[in-house]
Amino acid sequence: MNIVSAMLYSTALILSLCSSKHVPVRGTAFAQLIYFNQLYDYVTGVGRRSPTFCLLTLDGSETHTTDVRNIEHILKTNFDKYTKDKYNIDIMKDLLGEGIFVVDGEKWKKQRKVASSEFATRVLRDFSCCVFRKNAAKLVKVLEELSAASEGFDMQDILMRCTLDSIFKVGFSVELNCLEGSSKEGRAFIKALLSIDSKARLRNNITLIDNFMHQNDKEDILSRILLESEKDPENMNDKYLRDIILNFMIQKIAEEIKEGMGDQTSEANSDWFVKRITDPNGKCAETDDVLPDGFHVKKGDGIYYWAYSMGRMRNIWGEDAEDFKPERWLKDGIFQKRITFQICCIQCLFAGPGICLGKDFAYRQMKIVPIALLCFLCFRLADETRPVTYKVMFTLHNDNGLHLRAVPRLAM
Repeated sequence: MNIVSAMLYSTALILSLCSSKHVPVRGTAFAQLIYFNQLYDYVTGVGRRSPTFCLLTLDGSETHTTDVRNIEHILKTNFDKYTKDKYNIDIMKDLLGEGIFVVDGEKWKKQRKVASSEFATRVLRDFSCCVFRKNAAKLVKVLEELSAASEGFDMQDILMRCTLDSIFKVGFSVELNCLEGSSKEGRAFIKALLSIDSKARLRNNITLIDNFMHQNDKEDILSRILLESEKDPENMNDKYLRDIILNFMIQKIAEEIKEGMGDQTSEANSDWFVKRITDPNGKCAETDDVLPDGFHVKKGDGIYYWAYSMGRMRNIWGEDAEDFKPERWLKDGIFQKRITFQICCIQCLFAGPGICLGKDFAYRQMKIVPIALLCFLCFRLADETRPVTYKVMFTLHNDNGLHLRAVPRLAM
C-alpha cells in the first residue's frame, strides 16, 4: 500500500468510526515509533484524554484501553470471548508448541487444571520456600562482598540472576548458579533459547531443549507434572508435556534472553515492530461485543491494555497518581485491598480464569528476598544525579540498569 492509498484508507476509516458507539481514533500506530523511547508515557497521555481509544494501522485498527471495567470484562466476565492474539501464536508456536501460552479452549482448560493442582501442593510450596531462602542468602553474601570492596553494582542484573536461579531450581531442580557463574547444562539450555529471534536457529536447538525437559526425576514442577501424566499417557505424551512445562518457565527466562540478545530491532521492519510492542497485554475478540464503557468491538479486533498507564491514571488513583506514596495502601495502619483490575501489572496476573499460577511463588520470593537484603544492608544510588528511566521492552526494565552501592546496616 503506497502513501496516498494509506492516507485515503485512514481518512475513510476515521469517518466510518465517528459514531459514538465506536472507539474514538487518537492517531496511528506509527506514532508509537516516533515516541518509542517514551512510549509508555505517550500512551499514558493519550489514555488520560480517552481511557479507551483506537490507533489506526495499515491493515485495520487496534483498540487500547486503561478502563478498569473493560479489563475486568475482557479478562474475567467475558473471558471466553477474548482469545490469544493469532499473530502472537504464530510467533510462539515453534518453541512453545501446544503449551498454555499458545492454546485456548479445552486444551488451555486441561493444562490449567493439571497445573493448578500441582502448584497448590504443600510439597511444592515448601520446596519453593527452601529455594527462595537459600538464594536470598546467596544474594546477601554476594552484595556483602561487593560492599566490602566498595564496588558499585547493577541491582537489576543481580536480581534477575537470583530470580533465574530460583525459577530453574523450582522448575527443573537444576542449579544454574547465575549469581556465581553458570552450570554447564544451564548455559547450554539458555544458549538454545537465545535462538528465539530466529526460527531457523531455534529449530536446530529444539532437540537440546527437549532432552533437558525430560532428564529429571525430582520434586520440582517438571517432575510432578510428569508423574501426573501417567494418569493419561495417551493424551499427555512427551511432546505435549514438554510444551506445558516450557510455557510455565519461559516468561521469566525470556527476560534474561532479552538481556542477552541486546537490541535486535534494527533488523525488523516497521509493520512487524509496531505490532510487537503491544503484544504482551493483548487479546482478540472472538465475537462482536460491547465493552462496559459503551464502546463496540467487532469480531477479530485486537484489544490491548497498558498496565504502566493504568498505574498513572488519575481517574483510578487520584490527582497524586504519579507520586510514590506507599501509605496510599494503608488506612489507620491497616492494609487496604484495591479493586483487583486496578493493579493488573501483567496479563491475567491477579484475577479471572487466567490468573497467574505462579502468583503465590512470586509473592513468596518478593517477601523473602527484600527481608534478607534489608536486614543486613542499606542501599543508595551509585550516582544521585543520573536519572532513572525505563527501557521499552516486553517486561519493564530500567534503561542501562539500576546502579547502586551497599553498606552494612550495622555500619550506619
